Amino acid sequence: MTPVADTNNPSPHTAETYQQSLTVTFEFPVIFTRDVFAADNPLLADVLDRLGERRRHRAMIAIDAGVDQAHPDLQHRIKEYFHAHPDGMELATITVLPGGEVAKNGWTVVREVMWSIGSAHLDRQSFVIAIGGGAMLDMVGFAASIVHRGLRLVRVPTTTLAQNDGGVGVKNGMDEHGQKNFVGTFAPPFAVLNDFDFLATLSQRDWIGGVAEAFKVAIIKDAAFFDYLCDHARALDQRDSAAMEQTIRRCALLHLEHICSGGDPFEFGSARPLDFGHWLGHRLETMSDYTIGHGQAAAIGIAVDSHYARQVGLIDDGDLQRILDGLTACGLPIWDDLLDRRAVDGTLEVLEGLEQFREHLGGRLTITLPDGIGRKTEVHQMDPGLIEKAIDFLRGPAAS
Repeated sequence: MTPVADTNNPSPHTAETYQQSLTVTFEFPVIFTRDVFAADNPLLADVLDRLGERRRHRAMIAIDAGVDQAHPDLQHRIKEYFHAHPDGMELATITVLPGGEVAKNGWTVVREVMWSIGSAHLDRQSFVIAIGGGAMLDMVGFAASIVHRGLRLVRVPTTTLAQNDGGVGVKNGMDEHGQKNFVGTFAPPFAVLNDFDFLATLSQRDWIGGVAEAFKVAIIKDAAFFDYLCDHARALDQRDSAAMEQTIRRCALLHLEHICSGGDPFEFGSARPLDFGHWLGHRLETMSDYTIGHGQAAAIGIAVDSHYARQVGLIDDGDLQRILDGLTACGLPIWDDLLDRRAVDGTLEVLEGLEQFREHLGGRLTITLPDGIGRKTEVHQMDPGLIEKAIDFLRGPAAS
């Protein structure tokens, strides 16, 4: 290793630099399946052994409390699964944790996960298998990523939103300092197992929430997928399983394509193109104390930013109407009264989301907007007056 000379520095102060270059390859399977904990289904056992280590893998199971309640036989089935595969798996412990945004709001549940990992004497070669919705997966993934500097995480997402977006990505996190995902890590999972059977027990809000993420990615990346969503909006609202599974699969693959080929999986730059509509959506969530679901908040953000895009000439009236009609036809909102809430100085409170979004990424503000359907562009400033006009426009349909 030879030092890199700084020939452009005339300063009398010298420095000897040894430049390092590391290349680390990550890979993880995202598998669409059913009945993953059936004793005669080898999938989970095979996934734990996918590196060919041929040993008994110790695993902790973390279950979202809502999932545990909706599937009262789940813990028994998990124990039976491990019992059926004794040569390759050892169940260290099962812990049930709060689900929803409360799970990742502060350090309480994160510490509980860390304590469970420590009490079970898990090491870096051990597995944490997290079964639940997106917020719970974020929180468990964060805890697993910092204990021993990282255990192997297997995600089993149980909501539409987790299966098509958050659960297939490389981020983990928790809410702190009044901001969503203020604390977190980039840590790719060991594997993701999307078991469609978990979707049957979802509330209507959680069933349709993931469709907002599908509209988001379709509007900026895939015009044909956008057409599919508009054509099947009623079917999705009426819980058509085939339509939902197709939606989840395509949405997840578009997210994975971006993560793997977009050139910035750990977001070192200032752009986050897959967060179209999310600067406002995240702000609405925190303003509502998380009574508004993530998918519903994202849908409102998509509606506002789409109208903004129409005002600056990026999409036409027909595009805007199709976006709004598609969202509402599948039961997603395009309005909430919190959009009207103002700070003491008279400015709309949601506008604080712009600076929070910029600060989260660093660098200059970068907002993704549609440039026609299926294409995107990035802007580095947002006119508050045009945002307010978008909100005024959306208030009309909400009142009718």
